[in-house]
Order: sequence, then structure tokens, then C-alpha cells
Amino acid sequence: MRVGLVGAGGVAQRHARVLTGFEGVELLGVTDVAAEAAEALAGTYGGRVFRDVDELLAAGPDAVYVCVPPFAHGPAEEAVIAAGVPMFVEKPVAVDLETAERVAALVEQRGLRTGVGHHWRYLGVVEEARRLLADRPVRMVNGAWLDKVPPVAWWARRDRSGGPVVEQAAHVLDLIRVLVGEVTEVTAYGDGTPPPVDGADIDSVTAATLRFDSGAVGTLAAACVLTWKHRAGLEILADGLALSLAEDGLTISDADGERHLPADPDDARIAVDRAFVDAVRGVGDDVRVPYAEALRTQRLALALAESARTGRPVALPTGPAARTTAVVADAGVTVDA
Repeated sequence: MRVGLVGAGGVAQRHARVLTGFEGVELLGVTDVAAEAAEALAGTYGGRVFRDVDELLAAGPDAVYVCVPPFAHGPAEEAVIAAGVPMFVEKPVAVDLETAERVAALVEQRGLRTGVGHHWRYLGVVEEARRLLADRPVRMVNGAWLDKVPPVAWWARRDRSGGPVVEQAAHVLDLIRVLVGEVTEVTAYGDGTPPPVDGADIDSVTAATLRFDSGAVGTLAAACVLTWKHRAGLEILADGLALSLAEDGLTISDADGERHLPADPDDARIAVDRAFVDAVRGVGDDVRVPYAEALRTQRLALALAESARTGRPVALPTGPAARTTAVVADAGVTVDA
């Protein structure tokens, strides 16, 4: 199985390392707007350096990984879809909703095999949390991503990254959807003060409330004011049960006391690639986040970003007939999410 990479940054390097560790998988090549980055990746993991996506596709890859910054999504996916090649996309799938909706529609029309890099879903402790919650209604969830500004120039620009809620907290929001259910309304507030980084215009901190279709309520806190990754995860309260979940494990508190189940995030990062490769080969069917599913998380993240921008509640579409816009709940008008 020959895999092509679009993008040669840190996430693409991780996928290249994992993929080339699988028996029968090789890196066909890589393309990146920074030729030196593509050359460095190819020099480490093999494969050719291609001038652009079209040249990569002309070489006949069996699958393509799109690992580009949020603002660069769209053209690469459209080219891969047009070529009919199975596609893995790193999260977030776009910086805006219009791009994500357009790509999702093209994927559906083509019936293309896709996967998205929400690797937290492959943590074994997530399945244990689901089992524990199967017969207990969730009452409340509190999610958090409290971190630093990553060392890439585009990250602190709203039009390039979408901000911390979209670019970082998407992992937490995705798990909230898995374990608690669909969100019907959000209200968020940003502090209006960017972090002390040149050109920054994102909120340093964001606080939000969430209302779920089930009746549960929740919060999300996102921050990029630290110089270290302080906390990323969620806490769930159900009747007689408290769960604290992060990449490194699950802490369970109930009438029997407290116990901790460890987890290895590297195992999940390998598993998400293994599942996609096996699905493309036709020897497995464990892709947990195809593009259409990732779109729902993208809608939620962008609804939170829109609410923080306007200071007004935003209602989200739910069910199979979900629309491409969100509704400003207190005004009764529709706006782009």
C-alpha cells in the first residue's frame, strides 16, 4: 500500500513514522509548500518529493493523508476526492464551516473512504467510560484544554487556526459528543485579549456553557496563556459516578472508591492509522471518525467560536437533517457557524 502525504509538518512526520512502521505500507512521497520540509521528511522516511498535489496524485497513491494547517484545507481534499483516492484528514478539518461542508458533500457524492485524526477515540479507556455510562444518564460534563501557544506562526491568527477552541479543544469536544451526546446550544465568551505573540488576534481564554439534547449541561474552558500543557480532558458526572478522562488515563470514582486506568496516547495515534490502513485494504472496518462524523465536531467548535465572537447563544442543528448554519438562539436569525 503506497501512501502520499500532503504536508510535511510535525503531524505529517508522526503519521509517516507510524505508517512506515506497518508491514506492507510504504511512503510514496510528500508535497509541501515548504520544499525543504518535504525533502527532510522524504529523506527520513523514504519516498519522492512532489511539486504539488496533482503530481502526487498522478503517481497513483493508494491513499493520501492531508496534514495541513487549518487555513490550508480545501483544495487538497477536493483534488484527492476528484481522483477517487481514499483520504485521511488531520483535524481540525478546516478553519471555517463552508469549506468543511463543501468537502463533506463531495465525499458523500463520491462515496469515498475517509478518516479524520481524532485519535482520542481509540483510547481504550474511552470504551470503558462508554460502558460505565451505558445505563446512567450523564448530568454534567466539564471539558478543558489549558495550554500554551504552539510555536508556529499561523496559530495565533484567528483566520489561520480558528483559535484554541477550534484548533486544540476539538479533541475534547469530539469526546464530549461521544460520551454525552449532541449539543443543541452553546454560549461562549472570550476575553478579547490576545496572547503576547506577534500578530495574535485570538482570545487568550474562552469559557463556554453547553446544553445537550439529552438535557445534560456542560462547560468548556480553553486557554493558551501558559508555557506548558497544563490540562486537556473532561470530567463527567452521572448518578453515583464521576469520571475524569485524559489522554493518559481514566479515573473512576463511585461508591466503591476511586481507581485509575492508565492509557497510552501513542497507542491511540498508532491505532487510528492502523484502522484507516486496514479499511483501505479491505481487511478491517474500524474507522471511528469518517469525514461526516468529524464535520459534526467541527460544527460544534465553530458554534462556540461564533458565540464567543458575538456574545450571543448559538443553537446547533441536530439529527440527520443537520443544516450548514447555526441559529443565534436569542435573535432567531441564521448565521454562518
